[in-house]
Amino acid sequence: MSEPKAPAPPPGDTYKGWLFKWTNYIKGYQRRWFVLSNGLLSYYRTQAEMGHTCRGTINLATANIVVEDSCNFVISNGGAQTYHLKASSEVERQRWITALELAKAKAVRMQAESDDSGDDCVSSSPLQSGQGSGTRNSEVQSTLRTLGSKVEDLSTCNDLIAKHGSALQRSLSELEGVRLGGDTGDKIRQVTERATLFRITSNAMINACRDFLALAQAHSKRWQKALQAEREQRVRLEETLEQLAKQHNHLERAFRGATVLPPPLANPAGDSKGKGDVSDEDDENEFFDAMEDVPEFITVPADPKYHRRSGSNVSGISSEIGMDDQSLDEQSLASNPESPQPQEVELVRKRRTRIPDKPNYSLNLWSIMKNCIGKELSKIPMPVNFNEPLSMLQRLSEDLEYHELLDKAAKCQNPLEQLCYVAAFSVSSYSTTVHRTGKPFNPLLGETFELDRLHEFGYRSLCEQVSHHPPAAAHHVISKRGWTLRQEITLASKFRGKYLSIMPLGTIHCIFEKSNNHYTWKKVTTTVHNIIVGKLWIDQSGEIDVVNHRTGDRCHLKFAPYSYFSRDVARKVTGVVTDKDGKAHFVLSGTWDEKMEVSRVMQSSRGGGENGTEGKQKTVYQTLRARELWKKNPLPEGAETMYYFSLLALTLNEQEEGVAPTDSRRRPDQRLMEQGHWEEANAEKQRLEEKQRSMRREREREAARAASAAEDGEMAVNEDSITDSPLKSVPQDNYKAQWFERTEDPTTGEVTHIYMGGYWEAKEQASWDMCPDIF
Repeated sequence: MSEPKAPAPPPGDTYKGWLFKWTNYIKGYQRRWFVLSNGLLSYYRTQAEMGHTCRGTINLATANIVVEDSCNFVISNGGAQTYHLKASSEVERQRWITALELAKAKAVRMQAESDDSGDDCVSSSPLQSGQGSGTRNSEVQSTLRTLGSKVEDLSTCNDLIAKHGSALQRSLSELEGVRLGGDTGDKIRQVTERATLFRITSNAMINACRDFLALAQAHSKRWQKALQAEREQRVRLEETLEQLAKQHNHLERAFRGATVLPPPLANPAGDSKGKGDVSDEDDENEFFDAMEDVPEFITVPADPKYHRRSGSNVSGISSEIGMDDQSLDEQSLASNPESPQPQEVELVRKRRTRIPDKPNYSLNLWSIMKNCIGKELSKIPMPVNFNEPLSMLQRLSEDLEYHELLDKAAKCQNPLEQLCYVAAFSVSSYSTTVHRTGKPFNPLLGETFELDRLHEFGYRSLCEQVSHHPPAAAHHVISKRGWTLRQEITLASKFRGKYLSIMPLGTIHCIFEKSNNHYTWKKVTTTVHNIIVGKLWIDQSGEIDVVNHRTGDRCHLKFAPYSYFSRDVARKVTGVVTDKDGKAHFVLSGTWDEKMEVSRVMQSSRGGGENGTEGKQKTVYQTLRARELWKKNPLPEGAETMYYFSLLALTLNEQEEGVAPTDSRRRPDQRLMEQGHWEEANAEKQRLEEKQRSMRREREREAARAASAAEDGEMAVNEDSITDSPLKSVPQDNYKAQWFERTEDPTTGEVTHIYMGGYWEAKEQASWDMCPDIF
């Protein structure tokens, strides 16, 4: 579709026209209507939008204009806004560049004049009282008048230089055409006079410039100090106003939702991440309302009377109400002291606390990822440069970083208190991911990983990769302290260009021997942002329901997604523990990367809805003082050079004797990467993947032969079956897991892999004959 070409831009006039603006890697360049006026470049989707919707504006006074090639150019104002633009032709691009340069020069000149007039206003305003202020104002006024007169002198000299310079040029031109004769002497005298006048005027110009420069230098330092003081004062005022606005907002939200006691001191705002070009208006951009993440409930301090009495009729948890000023774990463990274990300390082996530092190899991520948009992550061939030297089985075992929460839960007499610990454990598994932007190795089919911490912490863990497409891992943990944990996790992931979404599918089970309480929950979605441009960062979002299938108790946890406009703390997690009747007993709050706290609910009520609407009512919980339930362990020293591994993660790939031949510790590409040999690791990774594909093709051929034999037997009985293809019902892979059995879970009804035993016995006997050769 052709458009009429815009005329050449006259100086100072408004200039309009169509340009192509870069939006993102999905849509590329999009056609936009640009308007240049008064030193501002604005753009719209269509000309019809000019009256009501501006999609973005950039001030040319502070902008930098760069020409890239024949049709492309870039306008940037220092990083906050950058427009990558493309014209339809080189002539059109040059017209825009000329118009932009003229508009920029005019904008800079107008800004300088505005600053001068602003200085006059500031100087004349009564900043300070007394005689000193008046003297300083009069001095500034005098200096400005002097500078003004010098500028007028410079202007006059400039006019004279232009006048005499033109006359001198004419005389020189005439002199060239003069023949030697009688009039030669007159012409030479005329040229000499012109040159003398030009020299005198130039000297006057130079002297005026020298005076102006000396005067400006004499006063510039003092003016800079005064300007800096004004800027600092403005920053302080802005910070004060921001604090007042936050306090006002918290008071307003508490007033909307509650008519009881005022809320406690507000939490400070969380981490704020840098914004890019906020003017980008594309459809896929997500904009969050500032009030979108308002919590569904409000907690306020309970009446002091609840701290002095022990009434089971108030809380509904019988005799446990008396723990008013004690933390949850202090109350639980006080009645269940942990048995001493002096004998076990002697058997604990010393484990490593460092691995080789991560090499600094550069690689263009976009060159690999641009052809992978919309594909399953597990099907993208990736070099080890984007990995960390751990497999997904080892990452799954990292869920046990805070196993002591389950140890404490096993000692609880009250199922509601036990549920609090289980909920905190479900949150703690995400704390190791906050800086871990590396991708773990995809396990090979049949790969296993054992984590034997029986002597140190009382548990044994086993993982096995039970499926390759889709990738699925089964996990089983048994603890001698009274609990069992099992799960089968399948990862569904999609690369969307801007971000990567990882959706773990599957249910986690935790069973306690003593009480026979059986808890289940699922994992939330993990999102990796800035895949192409910028620093990678990870967010967790979604909701979790931790359910006790024996009692019907439930804990509903909400992981708030990060929002630039939110006033809440980043990575926030909130939850409420309720019994089978829906009555709240505990409130959990905190962040998934730092800590979780618990507060006992003493009374609850329905607060007023916003704007009087009934549907947006929030529950107000009167709670006792919050107590810490879980806190993240600090990272080891130098973690930033060791893939941000925790102390547990540093030990996961440590060599151990007696493990199965299929254990992740024996994987050669992973070991080479840990040692810093990335090129050799890439070659070894390709070899293992090709070997796995060959083994799969062999299993498919065996399955096809078995299916054909069965089909032949059926055809002998029923000839109608000839019309069907003999390979229609052939299973794609007849792989059977070594240590897990596929069966229906009696609690949830899901078909999952459950540990069938035998691994630890095989380890004791060093009998690994049944293990496949996968490495």
